[in-house]
Amino acid sequence: MPELLDHTPSGVSSRLSPEARFARWAGGLGAATALAIAVFLSWNLLGSLSFALTLRGTRLGAIVLCAVAISVSTLAFQTVTANRILTPSIMGMDALYSLLQTVMVFSLGATAWITTPEPARFVVELALMVGFSLLLYRWMFTSKPGALHLMLLVGIVLATLFRGVTALLGKLLEPSEYTQLQDLSFASFNRVDPTLLAVAALIIAVAVFLLWRLRHSLDVMALGRDTAVSLGVDHRRVTTAVLALSAVLVGTSTALVGPITFFGLLVVSLAYQLVPGAGHGRLVIISALLGTLVLVAGQFVVEQLAGNSTTLSVVVEFAGGIVFILLLLKGALK
Repeated sequence: MPELLDHTPSGVSSRLSPEARFARWAGGLGAATALAIAVFLSWNLLGSLSFALTLRGTRLGAIVLCAVAISVSTLAFQTVTANRILTPSIMGMDALYSLLQTVMVFSLGATAWITTPEPARFVVELALMVGFSLLLYRWMFTSKPGALHLMLLVGIVLATLFRGVTALLGKLLEPSEYTQLQDLSFASFNRVDPTLLAVAALIIAVAVFLLWRLRHSLDVMALGRDTAVSLGVDHRRVTTAVLALSAVLVGTSTALVGPITFFGLLVVSLAYQLVPGAGHGRLVIISALLGTLVLVAGQFVVEQLAGNSTTLSVVVEFAGGIVFILLLLKGALK
């Protein structure tokens, strides 16, 4: 597969071949990720070694799963939508998650919802978010021109509606319940149920494997719809498959730890800068390594250096929001 639209930045990396540039960044990110994981697991261990490693291992497992799921789904989603600033989360998944938490706390009470067994909550949240996404993506099964753009517009409008309803219901809650709701609305790796990791890992592994098999089709689709069709790619089938798999990945990640809206945008934007012109096979690897490194290092800083004074999702949202604005400005200046 030829390299796609290689806009190589100036500097030392411009003198490297795409293969050498990928090998350099993959090796560097792999080593940095391994070091970050080792530090995360071993730093300042106190008390029972096995107990501490079990707790940190659970958080680490959730971090890796979420990093891979969000990074890979965002990469594929941006390719089929031909838009570098859209992500499945921006399309309404995170807003739906927040609305679900608010409705459950409003109707059942914070204590009743929080004490609901984690597997039951996971199934409800995953089924609702994936079901919503597949219902939204039904436009992809029609032959109407511009169906994809209509789906994107409807998704963004529904996300705005969900946030409005969430804000309204939140104002009607008792202050104590509202405080508990805020804790549920932010992503946290500290409240992950170990029994859910195996289920989430299986779902994410299958979805990532299926997307990996589509990597060559995604390379062609990155050239544009007309070019992809002329080269024999079933554009609608691949797009529908990618959208469905992205919904499963983001839904699983969000149900496991909570929403991280701009994380995928941040990681994939950086991956494109590190290996410009690379095919999706290489981009998947770079995005997954970069996402894991960012989350592991970020969680270490939040836990060990900041004393859990904030949550990792707040930091990621801040950095990702800046990247989102920069991408919007970059597009407006073109």
